Amino acid sequence: MTELDDGYLESCAAEPIKIPGAIQPHGALVVAEPETLTILQQSANARRLLGFDVRNDALLSAYEEATMLCEEIRGWLSGGESTLLCLVAVGSQQLQLTAHRSPQGLLLEFEPPPRRGEPTLDGLYPRLRNFLDRISGAHDITSIADEVVREVRAITHFDRILLYSFDGNGDGTVLAEDTNGILPSYLGLRFPASDIPAQARELYRLNRIRLIPDAGYDPVQIEPSISPLNGLPLDLSQAALRSVSPVHLEYMRNMETASSMSMSIIVDGALWGLISGHSRACRMVNAQIRTACDILAQVVSLQIGSRLKASSAAERLELKSVETSLLSKLSVAPSFQRGLVNNPHEWLRLVDAEGAAVVVQGGILTTGQTPSERQIRELATWLFEAGHDVLETNSLASIWSGGEFLSEKASGILAVSISQIRGDYIIWFRPEVLKTVAWGGNPNKPMESGVGRLHPRKSFDLWKQLVRQQSKPWTSAEVESALGFRASIQTLVLKAAEERAELTDRLEAANKELESFSYSISHDLRAPFRHIVGFAELLSDKEKGLDQKSRHYIETIRGAAISAGRLVDDLLHFSQLGRSQLLKSNVDVTKIVNELRHSLRTETEGRNIEWQVGKLPIGYGDPAMLRQVLQNLLHNSIKYTAPRDPAVITISGHEDANSTTYVVADNGVGFEMKYVDKLFGVFQRLHRAEEFEGTGIGLALAKRIVERHGGSISAEGKVGAGAALTFTLPRPKDSKKRSS
Repeated sequence: MTELDDGYLESCAAEPIKIPGAIQPHGALVVAEPETLTILQQSANARRLLGFDVRNDALLSAYEEATMLCEEIRGWLSGGESTLLCLVAVGSQQLQLTAHRSPQGLLLEFEPPPRRGEPTLDGLYPRLRNFLDRISGAHDITSIADEVVREVRAITHFDRILLYSFDGNGDGTVLAEDTNGILPSYLGLRFPASDIPAQARELYRLNRIRLIPDAGYDPVQIEPSISPLNGLPLDLSQAALRSVSPVHLEYMRNMETASSMSMSIIVDGALWGLISGHSRACRMVNAQIRTACDILAQVVSLQIGSRLKASSAAERLELKSVETSLLSKLSVAPSFQRGLVNNPHEWLRLVDAEGAAVVVQGGILTTGQTPSERQIRELATWLFEAGHDVLETNSLASIWSGGEFLSEKASGILAVSISQIRGDYIIWFRPEVLKTVAWGGNPNKPMESGVGRLHPRKSFDLWKQLVRQQSKPWTSAEVESALGFRASIQTLVLKAAEERAELTDRLEAANKELESFSYSISHDLRAPFRHIVGFAELLSDKEKGLDQKSRHYIETIRGAAISAGRLVDDLLHFSQLGRSQLLKSNVDVTKIVNELRHSLRTETEGRNIEWQVGKLPIGYGDPAMLRQVLQNLLHNSIKYTAPRDPAVITISGHEDANSTTYVVADNGVGFEMKYVDKLFGVFQRLHRAEEFEGTGIGLALAKRIVERHGGSISAEGKVGAGAALTFTLPRPKDSKKRSS
């Protein structure tokens, strides 16, 4: 929008269109105090039209000519109706009276009665009844619009009748037209919101009908301009005679129309559209015909409202059935994210989208036509940082600078947050829809500058615009469907969380029982195995004369008991991990590695091993437990490098802001990566026991210790090329980098 446009809109917004201080000259206005009917204000032409000397501060009942008028007013006030419309005798003449209440008094509007031959409201009832019959069978809103423009022109005899609706931006599109050809056709054209500023649209909502019989009229001033009751300018929002903005009158003249009449179409309390009549010449429409047109407009408002509600209800039912089907499939899926990806058709149909994505902390899953994962992540970050819980737009580029790069697949998005603490979203996408819009004049030039003021635009010639970076708009039913689906997803996730919590409780109880059982069994078995080893050794020492075969049997018994004892010791240690408390402190890992190398000399004696120990950072954890982890990893490397000469064992480490990592690598026999998940399991072996001794618990024990510290452990290997075991420990907050 240009700077001049901004000035124009500000100028329009500042216009006192509700309190112009004047009326149109085809009638007269008198304001009276409700209780006493004292005259408070009047238009300057009241004396001439009423035919007697109306004076402010005088009682209306004091005038003989106003006797019947006062009776009509008192009867209306006693009945409680909001408005009064009737023909009333004022002196020797009949006048059309329209009255309504306001905080500033009773506003009494007088107009000449219908001329001879002009239809009255009673005479128009048959036409209204036939019109109701016709539109009740209309198939859609366009058919209703066609019927009403024909009927209004037949009643009012304007040269052209238009019906147009407003979109969300306030732009109006002509849906139907009936014309005699004197004025140009505007059917299908769009008119910018600046033609009818926001305050004017609000006035159309409050006062459903407005007539301007002569665009060249001279306003008639109200005397006095300030209300004696509240000291404010007289509010003419509900007055049929209200003088209109000079800018609008100039707008009419630029359209080459001398007269106009507008009727509001109100749907659910909002201004949905207008029925507008125009003539090249001046045209007066009496109050009776205007009332009939107002009735038509109200009927059309109800019909359009009911059609919109029926269409929306049908759409909601269809989308709800899609949601129900999708939720039934998600309920049996491993996760709702995976369930969405496995049911892409329903996921997209839920809001009639071309693409969709679910963004969670663990990653992004998509279906259909979507931007790249990087672009989706940037979009989700912007949504979260901007605080968008729900966002629907058919022009993402108009509200986010990054949107212009996504228009091909995501000109429109509908996004709903699924987390209150993270930037997790479900986002639906609609691609750009290129379309040509036919405007009634260039919407980018709504006015021209003049001397001392701004003027409305003069050109209403056809002006076509190619609209880019916009998708098909989202309907309210689709937005509600997305919100309802989010609520269902949250319920589903909460239910799954409750089930997981219940399962976790049961597993924790079972684990505690198993740990207690393992501890008891392991503790009770230690002594018998030691006895077996001891008695086997005593028997071998005492019986010197045993043959070689008997001694082999004794040695086999001894070896088996030692292995079983080691297994029991490892099981006992493993079961004690869940029961022991972590006593964390800074740990000198270099010192532990050196001590372990010394203690493992009996296992490495006679072997050619190259130890490559790098600069190891200080760790943080339970010293005894971390010693156990390193011992198991070193023992593992020593064992699986047995066939190598030389064996190379490398120990390295590094740290970052949040964690400390250690790696124990070797050039041993390695393993196939497809079996890596078995590596840290209890009693899991990737090699035969005959080839390499061990209980199968060492790495499982290391994994459990690391995870109790809140860390992680992993392995990489290749058959014949060695293995590398890596474990990472979290660092304490506010710790500084240190190396041992």
